[in-house]
Amino acid sequence: MPVNVIIHVSLMFFVVYLLVSSTSIAEGFEIESQDVRRSEFPDNFLFGTAVEGGYLEDGKGLSNWDVFTHIPGNIKNNENGDDADDDYHLFLEDAEIAQSLGVNAYRFSISWARILPRGRFGEVNPGGIKFYNKIIDNLLLRGIEPFLTIHHFDLPQELEDRYGAWLSPLMQDDFLLLAETCFKSFGDRVKYWTTINEPNVFAEMSYVRGLYPPAHCSPPFGNCSVSNADIEPLIVVHNMLLAHGKAVKLYRERFQSKQGGSIGLVVQSHMYEPLRDVESDRQAVNRALAFTGGW
Repeated sequence: MPVNVIIHVSLMFFVVYLLVSSTSIAEGFEIESQDVRRSEFPDNFLFGTAVEGGYLEDGKGLSNWDVFTHIPGNIKNNENGDDADDDYHLFLEDAEIAQSLGVNAYRFSISWARILPRGRFGEVNPGGIKFYNKIIDNLLLRGIEPFLTIHHFDLPQELEDRYGAWLSPLMQDDFLLLAETCFKSFGDRVKYWTTINEPNVFAEMSYVRGLYPPAHCSPPFGNCSVSNADIEPLIVVHNMLLAHGKAVKLYRERFQSKQGGSIGLVVQSHMYEPLRDVESDRQAVNRALAFTGGW
């Protein structure tokens, strides 16, 4: 069944956050207030909320973000992500709030290190499977469709330490193992899958600007001692796209006919226009659009 969707600036076939405001926004710009009625949307349009997904509880392994946020100076006031919005303990309340808003979709991501704490080098963590089963079952009881993102930036630190994570083609099969584990464990109830969330953002923030782990960058960006920002982001997105393709192929060949779900990729996109009506500026726009939206 086709589903119409919008997700912040991203283009995909999934669901979304619908933000409607009648207030003025920064810099003196104003948005005219308009009434938006649910009846104006197709019957199969999904209105959703979303969270990303404590710390080392119930068998979860150490993730790259766990390590990154504990390095002094990486986060303002030297805070970390151990608690954050605490969805791990408050997921029942979060689902109740989502239901009270009248939404019928809820997007959340798997913490790779909670399912496979050591990637391919360890076993599946039963506590992680149990936790996500509870989320999925609770959402369905409330009439809310779960949208599951397999990979949203975080990954087991062991994979970073062993071979540089997404800088290595070995990561493709590690991701495939995670995807297969999720399809087997949750696919009887999850009908909407995202393989990887915003690989273009991950590549830029982690390997160009150095603001996300593993904090690689090179001049003029950031203050890093490692990396080549002209090469590493392309290696990373190359491996991510191949991993995405492998996961989609696996799902379509082994799971889709029985489970009846849909699968895709989330890409964060912007619109660009040439500064001048000259060929060099038009080519620059085409390059920018290709990297941010041509996935």
